[in-house]
Amino acid sequence: MKESKTKKRVPNLWDASAFVLVMGLVVFLALGSSQMSIPYTPGESIPLSLNPVYLPFYALRTVVRMVSALIFSLLFTFTYATLAAKSSRAEAIMVPLLDILQSVPVLGFLSITVTGFIALFPGNLLGVEMAAIFAIFTSQAWNMAFSFYQSLKIVPKELKEASELFGLSPWKKFWKLEVPYATPNLIWNTMMSVSGGWFFVVASEAITVGKTSVTLPGIGSYVAKALQDKNLSAIGFALLAMLIVILLYNQLLFRPLVTWAEKFKVELSEGENPPSSWVFTLFQRAYYLRRCIQKMSDLSSSLIERAPALPRITLNSWTTTARFRKLQGIIWYALLALSMTSGLWMLISFVIGGVDYSEIINVFMLGLFTLTRVVVLLLLACLIWVPLGILIGLHPRWATTVQPLAQFLAAFPANLLFPVAVFLMVRHHLSPEIWCAPLMILGTQWYILFNVIAGASAIPNDLLEAAKNLGLSGWRLWKYLLLPAIIPSLLTGLVTASGGTWNASIVAEVVSWGSTKLIATGLGSYIAQWSAKGDYPHIVLGIAVMSLYVVLFNRLFWRRLYSISQTRYRLD
Repeated sequence: MKESKTKKRVPNLWDASAFVLVMGLVVFLALGSSQMSIPYTPGESIPLSLNPVYLPFYALRTVVRMVSALIFSLLFTFTYATLAAKSSRAEAIMVPLLDILQSVPVLGFLSITVTGFIALFPGNLLGVEMAAIFAIFTSQAWNMAFSFYQSLKIVPKELKEASELFGLSPWKKFWKLEVPYATPNLIWNTMMSVSGGWFFVVASEAITVGKTSVTLPGIGSYVAKALQDKNLSAIGFALLAMLIVILLYNQLLFRPLVTWAEKFKVELSEGENPPSSWVFTLFQRAYYLRRCIQKMSDLSSSLIERAPALPRITLNSWTTTARFRKLQGIIWYALLALSMTSGLWMLISFVIGGVDYSEIINVFMLGLFTLTRVVVLLLLACLIWVPLGILIGLHPRWATTVQPLAQFLAAFPANLLFPVAVFLMVRHHLSPEIWCAPLMILGTQWYILFNVIAGASAIPNDLLEAAKNLGLSGWRLWKYLLLPAIIPSLLTGLVTASGGTWNASIVAEVVSWGSTKLIATGLGSYIAQWSAKGDYPHIVLGIAVMSLYVVLFNRLFWRRLYSISQTRYRLD
């Protein structure tokens, strides 16, 4: 027995393979980040070549930016979404603010922040790199935060009651119950968010705002230069590099995470074909790596267990009365109203200083054009992706096969199809008012698919077996189990897809190829044209009107459906 235990503790081939894999990733990321803080003067030209030999290095630079943005997105998700879900007063501010943030175009964030980041790191490229990372962050964080927030709101009641019976503190309850419950959905939304980052990587690496023009080495800037030079072979090489990168991070990161997240599904029996991953298997068989991970897990669990409970504050009887709580609410909402009024006054003052009143009315009318496109596109996307997403989610093997393909399609930059769209519209005399619209949904429809897959994957196998035993099949199975079960996830996908489609209108309502430019009437084309001129009052007006449309639509429609889903469609 002693000999067998000793043999197990001797480093094996699995340990060596895992060590090479982990250290290789660390070295590559360090190599990619080594050029991020070199000396740089605004206006200085950074060399960029369309020679495909440089594409691996450009791809590495892009991956480093996306990994950095993903880390910041996760930190934002665990703090912002948790506070919004735990505090009703914070929720009243933070959820509408999240609606506004997801509706603000990436180009809008760049317009406002790029000069600030450059000024923050004078004489250094790190300022421009931080602006690019922040732009990618804005295309990832909102979807992840919405997913985590929604999961925290629908934790089954019996699990909450069990945590109270075990005497878990709010801190322990968060890490032992709520985070594990939200993990499967969060992983699928993280996949979609990373793909969404690819969709806007061209704008984040080839920054042009007014007189400020900076091109950072990366796949996005490579694509932008290839489009500018009409180099189709370079576009093909860029797509191939994107495909390879997506396949790599799917195999090395997301597939192991999907396999690992299976243990967090709320069910009594295991599915027939659980997902698998060779990386996950490698880490399980690598003895020393597994021991290191186990030690880190034990340490984190120990810290959670030993975390001191928040001190209980003893209040006198007057402070706990309904009158005192009502007074607190009045003060809170009065301060909120004062802050909103002050911010609105500052916004109006800034816009009116450079925009006529008649144009403000015209911008609202332009918003109606874009709103119509968004609603029609979302309905069409639901008709296609809801049934397909449910079928994929119910078959883990299918999900494993479809996952990398869906990630690549979600990451596919829509502007690569603009030349084809322009050619077809010009040749067949097609109206850009109609045929520019599909370009808006190309990157955002995947929010619906990924969330539906996540929702279908989370359906407990016990319910599926019960439905089978009760003889539910065909439309009755979809009506009474499958569709109600995925509604919370579907709503998360629709909210983020709606905001993303508004965002995508900035690049989709103005399409060009060389000297040929087609413009569709809408709020997106309005913002895009004024952003190119660097006119900030017009840019702010367009973004403010877009945010207003998104917030009102979410408040009047999506949030009501959210409330229904939290009460009628919970798996408890």
